[in-house]
Amino acid sequence: MPGPVKIAFEKKIVVLPLGVILPLRAVSFALKQSAKYQRIAHSIGEVGVIEPLSVAPMRQGQSQHLLLDGHVRLSILAEQGATEARCLIADDDEGFTYNKRINRLATIQEHYMIVRALERGVSEEKLARALNLDVKGTHPRLGTLTGLFVEG
Repeated sequence: MPGPVKIAFEKKIVVLPLGVILPLRAVSFALKQSAKYQRIAHSIGEVGVIEPLSVAPMRQGQSQHLLLDGHVRLSILAEQGATEARCLIADDDEGFTYNKRINRLATIQEHYMIVRALERGVSEEKLARALNLDVKGTHPRLGTLTGLFVEG
């Protein structure tokens, strides 16, 4: 029987200065011009960073950390004048595999997130600002799954 699974990240979120976080790749000019990038930038400006950056220490005793996941968020934070970021510290260097393990937000997940936010009292205006949408743009997303599933 195999042993226990080792946790990949420290349990505590730490705040690191942006200057000690070293990206593994550059965020391209084309990506910075994309609607996706602008949407994330608006969301960070409106509600802050929800998912911490994932980093790994370069060497024992050094303050610098390699950025494993969160290149877009780091770029936006720097553009918006932030000086520090909340980070998860990896116990192992997962730089070559981490992004392969990430599931991107699916349409169904986006739908349920919007519905839950509205149910919890987030105004449509604030939600639209966070998603960089016109308020009218949230309404089609609310009906995305209507009639597809029977809940219960």
